[in-house]
Amino acid sequence: MGFKSRLKNENMGLYLTSIFYAAAGIICFIVLAAIDLELVHIGLIGIISLATAYGLIRRRRWALWSVFVLFFTNTTFAVSMLYYTVGGDILIDAAMILYLVLTWIATIFLAARRKKLEF
Repeated sequence: MGFKSRLKNENMGLYLTSIFYAAAGIICFIVLAAIDLELVHIGLIGIISLATAYGLIRRRRWALWSVFVLFFTNTTFAVSMLYYTVGGDILIDAAMILYLVLTWIATIFLAARRKKLEF
């Protein structure tokens, strides 16, 4: 079954959440390479995000568990970044708020649809 036929037949929300996690993982690696290689926690979030995106696309059983792991790590990361940079750089603040909101939306969506996902 091709990718286009899968998009027509299956849930579009699942693919949007997997695209979100893949994009978040890639952005984490770009930040890691561009800013400082000692930011190991950003690399770890990137690895788990890319693995989660793969698991959601392939409908692996462990993908839902990694979504919940990412929920807590991303929430902690975004809130701590907001706490330490509040008012200092509005672009970082806006990006962290957007990242936090999208993480919560993706987690709530996948948790609500966990029975329909047939993992």
